[in-house]
Amino acid sequence: MGGDTTNNIKCKLMENIIYIKEFSEYPGLRHCSISDDSGEEYYHKILNNSFKSAYDKNERLIINIDFTAGYAPSFLDEAFGNLIYDFGIEEVEKRLEIISEQEPDLKEMILTETYPQWQERRENDDKPKKTEKHQDWYRLIDHKLTKSNH
Repeated sequence: MGGDTTNNIKCKLMENIIYIKEFSEYPGLRHCSISDDSGEEYYHKILNNSFKSAYDKNERLIINIDFTAGYAPSFLDEAFGNLIYDFGIEEVEKRLEIISEQEPDLKEMILTETYPQWQERRENDDKPKKTEKHQDWYRLIDHKLTKSNH
């Protein structure tokens, strides 16, 4: 019986892994206005809803940044920075794990540069630039989920 429980846990964890390569093998630049498959687009089409779902279920979300043709650092900064801006560094560090065997330096950049810079933006209410109209997305404000469209 113990083996069944372990297998169920492993399967549940697998459901929470997102591979950026499934969004694009060739991730673009920071904003939709300058690039297809941008960090802005990835955040608004994939990451925000996935993180909100993990938040609702009190689960962890794992993002695998391997298996693409490479990244402009601005793609990762915009995607993960928006996440910090909308949910806060504490909540993101608690619920999100970035994994990478191929790009450990980019993972380190996200954790040590993007996270603190975008947390400062959140605290200063320095809103991220939106270069395209997006569907409403989720933000955590005063421990309450709200929908945003600006």
